[in-house]
Amino acid sequence: MSQNRISRRYFFQGSLLAGVVPAAGFGSVPSLKLLGYKSPNEKLNVAAVGAGGKGDSDISACAITENIVAMADPDSRRAARMFARFPKVPKYKDFRQMLDKEGKNIDAVTVSCPDHMHGTAAMWAMERGKHVYCQKPLTRTVWEARQLTEAAKKYRVATQMGNQGYSNEGTRQCAEIVWAGDIGKVTEAHAWTNRPVWPQGPEVIPVEAPVPETLDWGVWLGLAAYRPYSPAYLPHNWRGFPDFGCGAIGDMACHIMGAPNMALRLTAPVSVECIRQEGRGKYTFPKKSVLRYEFPARGTMPPVTVYWHDGGLLPPRPQGIPEDEVLGDRGRNGSLFIGDKGIMTTGEYGGKTRLLPASKMQDYKFPPPLLTRSPGHYRDWIRACKGGERSCSDFSVAGPFTEWMLLGVLALRFEGKLLWDPQKMRITNNAEANRYIKPQFRKGWKFA
Repeated sequence: MSQNRISRRYFFQGSLLAGVVPAAGFGSVPSLKLLGYKSPNEKLNVAAVGAGGKGDSDISACAITENIVAMADPDSRRAARMFARFPKVPKYKDFRQMLDKEGKNIDAVTVSCPDHMHGTAAMWAMERGKHVYCQKPLTRTVWEARQLTEAAKKYRVATQMGNQGYSNEGTRQCAEIVWAGDIGKVTEAHAWTNRPVWPQGPEVIPVEAPVPETLDWGVWLGLAAYRPYSPAYLPHNWRGFPDFGCGAIGDMACHIMGAPNMALRLTAPVSVECIRQEGRGKYTFPKKSVLRYEFPARGTMPPVTVYWHDGGLLPPRPQGIPEDEVLGDRGRNGSLFIGDKGIMTTGEYGGKTRLLPASKMQDYKFPPPLLTRSPGHYRDWIRACKGGERSCSDFSVAGPFTEWMLLGVLALRFEGKLLWDPQKMRITNNAEANRYIKPQFRKGWKFA
């Protein structure tokens, strides 16, 4: 049994991982020769695009070991805590001004603004030779994700998307279990979340209101078409509006579908379809939805169908799994792998990886580690910025991953299956859908 398992594992490694691990990072190969990298003993000078909300925690994580040298946030009330914590650091409303005026003193940039501005902010930083840590989802549109993937390679900068689950032990265990053949060939996988936890649906109407004195509304809008300010958008609920966010997919799929993406070596899907949605709003994403992605064979891995369930919808319980056994994290978030020899589940950030039913774990031993382990998601990126190994979710990984996820956001707009041509970056059977592959840029915010 043991010998067969090892042979099976080497079969997977030889056929699937040859030439793949360098692209995926995992700290296993030397990094690119980056421009202007510092030695491990020097501190990075980090600037922040977005200082409130997620920007607060991103700045705090970097400040443990590095220098914070500049911040930009159009909402000074939202950013007040970070602004007060670093009173001597230059502060701006507009990140473009920050990069222009402080650029010589900046090594790296964190991008922690709303989704619609991720691509523009990250591109402006990379074009100036700055390393970039960009929150998930990497971008709001497929075209922007492709642009960032190519730009990171062109400018030879260290990058990382903020999907922390990619750094977790359990995510790597998922991959190693699948690659060892311990659950057989996987032809179906599911991921689910209890999001949205913000308002979405037909009752959400953005009512115009005066712009707060602490907010630069024009800068917050950035590339998006101008519209009147509404408290329906800020500070959190922009996620539900397609012009600004990507709904539940943008918030959680980068975390939850990280394990399937890594373990199943997912590439571009051949199709995506919204097979269920409830509570569709005129202005927002629906309250609940189910998406179906179809992926082609990858090496020796067979074609696989991946389902995304949000709004608290759960996948069908596999036959033979007792009703009292938890899928994912207490049923609220998680992923499920169905192989021809077994079933595996893991949690929101790749935690609590285990076989199902629970009896399968009594005598089970995880495969010997094949992938190196992460020092932590932020440390992984900081190490790469200083000339170390590539981060586990650098843009060569995060870009293609984001592309296929965002096709699901696109599918929420249309009935029926959308067929995808990744080379031409086009939906081949729905011309109208192609309008949403690339954003429309407001004057002054365009890149590439």
